Amino acid sequence: MDIRRILVTGRLYDELAALLPDKRPDKEYRFVAEEELKADDFVWADAYIGFQPAGPFSLANLRWVHSLGAGVDAFLWGREWNRNVLLTRTIGTFGEQIAEYCLSYLLRDAQCHDVYAWYQEQRQWKPIAPKRLGEQRIVIYGTGEIGRRIAETLRLFGVSPIGISQSGKASAPFSAVYRPEEAEEALAVADWVIAALPLTAETHHLFDETFFSRLHNAGFINVGRGATVDETALVGALENRNIRLAVLDVFEEEPLPPHSPLWEHPNVLITPHIAALTSTEDAVRSILDTLRCIEAGTPLNNVVDVSRQY
Repeated sequence: MDIRRILVTGRLYDELAALLPDKRPDKEYRFVAEEELKADDFVWADAYIGFQPAGPFSLANLRWVHSLGAGVDAFLWGREWNRNVLLTRTIGTFGEQIAEYCLSYLLRDAQCHDVYAWYQEQRQWKPIAPKRLGEQRIVIYGTGEIGRRIAETLRLFGVSPIGISQSGKASAPFSAVYRPEEAEEALAVADWVIAALPLTAETHHLFDETFFSRLHNAGFINVGRGATVDETALVGALENRNIRLAVLDVFEEEPLPPHSPLWEHPNVLITPHIAALTSTEDAVRSILDTLRCIEAGTPLNNVVDVSRQY
């Protein structure tokens, strides 16, 4: 595939403008803010690099689209994809970042940080025995790259994580892997459920009222995609104590609207989609590695299966 003209946008476009032309001076570039994209840019370009489709996005003349994020639902969800256009994604330190994010909240809860902060305000000396992380029963939805890294990290603390995937295929970091329809028993005794799923037709609102009804005072972390969760059902689960604490980094609508009841719920912790951020270094490395493979005709390890939507 011959790629000559590359259109780059998204929050890293300035940083990439300072690095890409020096590393691949044989290419033509346009570095454009999302809000400044014009139809002519898409007529001109062979390739598009960004976090999402922006401006008058069109696949008509493109040969390659590269997502600067790990996820590609922004490009595929609700959109008809041209199978002649190659879609790739960035591979970086996302697994490590998300594993650390999850671990931080699991330890925060196990070590009773909030309780001790309240006791300190009240000037009360009340020892509480911390919960050992290795004694927690943790279920991870998603056994791909990110889910595996979370499981590997938790194993270092004595956790025997259970994985849930569409196939139910065994995977080394997990003590067991089940299909969603086989998960009821594991969910009934789960201390935590971690959602690390891509958004597909199968996972859209997977975490609904029926799902939450199977939990009993569990913690819930979503580091996958916001639209995998029915937020109305989640609020209901918090009210009836199926969920005792929800840690949410992703939402169906982002930014989370000011009127969302999640903002003010006392048992919800919100972060603004920061569990894993693409660094400039990861972006440059992934773009250049992918471009080299495209030009050489060698196999890509980051190509997206459009039919599976990830």
